Amino acid sequence: MNRLLTLSGTKLAEMIRKREVSSVEVVEAHIRQIEKVNPVINAMVKDRFEEARVEAKAADEKIKTTPVDQLPPFHGVPCTIKEAFALKGMPNVSGLPARRGIISQEDATGVARYKQAGAIPLGVTNTSELCMWYESSNKVYGRSNNAYNPRRIVGGSSGGEGAVISAGGSPFGLGADVGGSIRMPAFFNGVFGHKPTGGLVPNTGQYPYVTEEAARFLCTGPLARKAEDLWPLLKILAGPDGKDPGCVKFELKDPATVKISELEVVSVEDNGSQPVSRDLREAQKKVAAYLAGKGARVRTARVEKLKYSFNIWSAMLTTANKVHFSVLLGNGKAVNGPWELLKWVFRASDHTLPSIVMAMIERIPEWTPKTTQTLIEIGKALRKELVELIGPNGVMLFPSHSYPAPLHHRPLLTPFNFAYTGILNVMELPVTQTPLGLNRQGLPLGVQVAAVHGNDHLTVAVALELEKAFGGWVPPKIAENG
Repeated sequence: MNRLLTLSGTKLAEMIRKREVSSVEVVEAHIRQIEKVNPVINAMVKDRFEEARVEAKAADEKIKTTPVDQLPPFHGVPCTIKEAFALKGMPNVSGLPARRGIISQEDATGVARYKQAGAIPLGVTNTSELCMWYESSNKVYGRSNNAYNPRRIVGGSSGGEGAVISAGGSPFGLGADVGGSIRMPAFFNGVFGHKPTGGLVPNTGQYPYVTEEAARFLCTGPLARKAEDLWPLLKILAGPDGKDPGCVKFELKDPATVKISELEVVSVEDNGSQPVSRDLREAQKKVAAYLAGKGARVRTARVEKLKYSFNIWSAMLTTANKVHFSVLLGNGKAVNGPWELLKWVFRASDHTLPSIVMAMIERIPEWTPKTTQTLIEIGKALRKELVELIGPNGVMLFPSHSYPAPLHHRPLLTPFNFAYTGILNVMELPVTQTPLGLNRQGLPLGVQVAAVHGNDHLTVAVALELEKAFGGWVPPKIAENG
């Protein structure tokens, strides 16, 4: 495998600055890889390869006249962008047929910050329809497939990002997460993903957008094949942009200051509702044992309120967000869910089944206000309990999902399994999804590492440590001949 396809963005930037390799060479290697793997995984839905080549040449020219210490941190390094983010000149459809032909006229804040940091976007990647399902499939771009096994899902809604990074097509990318949309694709595709503390990173410039308090539940963050990119990318993304009222300034600490031997680690092995497969349980236990061996104080715990995870997530998100999904699905006019379902049965609907069902059930929390309010109160109590359980110098190990990447369509039979990621959105906790090698079927294993609000540095520090211990990203066979 071409070595350039195995390195972090940080390492590639260092090599470009030292002129050990040119930006043109790095960009071209990743373009060739995407051209090779994309017919199988269908992750990149629109490329800007010619523009990227021009920008790479400009990056190489700039190095000749600019002092190294004045170059941005990811100067000349390629990346990819979730199609739900505005990237000037690229489509911003989010899998909705009614938005075909929508071309972004400016960059989303996260995209602009990546560019300002010197990164060169190669194109935009697939999502689920309106980013509200954990399989990336829609009637505009089709279905994305897992690089480890194309019969399996890539997750959603940042599934194209997870897949293209996994397959060696990009060192890092940009995703967004309101129910696990960074962490599930990172998990299913064996790469790293970080959901920041709620409100740390502005969400400006993505579609669909959330309103009110829900803006803290939706989190923009990085996916990467190497853990060392997570922190510099998060620092680039973090901080108010003057447009997203939900974003506030945090004083971020440094993962380099974290001593694993001084950490408090609590391992919560399941939520008491959705069973967890044996291989994921065993992987999490190995992580706990490893951290204990490094001197961390490790304990296991059960949190009874977590059994209500899906209901809490649904109640808190629906109440906080004033934009109805059915209206978004109808591109401004609410769709008739039962009618769309009938059309779907006869293959006449423009929408995917999960989206139709979502449009039909989203108002349930509004129809049961007493139950909804009770669930919100349970959610607030759970947030307080988790903060106390984890503590100011602690992390929580928590399953990434019930099982590794399922077969296509299988999520329809287990629609609530994303509760393992979704609950941490409404808790507003920072979480780093960390790969832990492959199971016997050759599918990625992983674990979520969570901390209390503002302690993103702790979860990233643990991810860095676990990468050294468990190997991190394992290139799938489809990528190895690149």
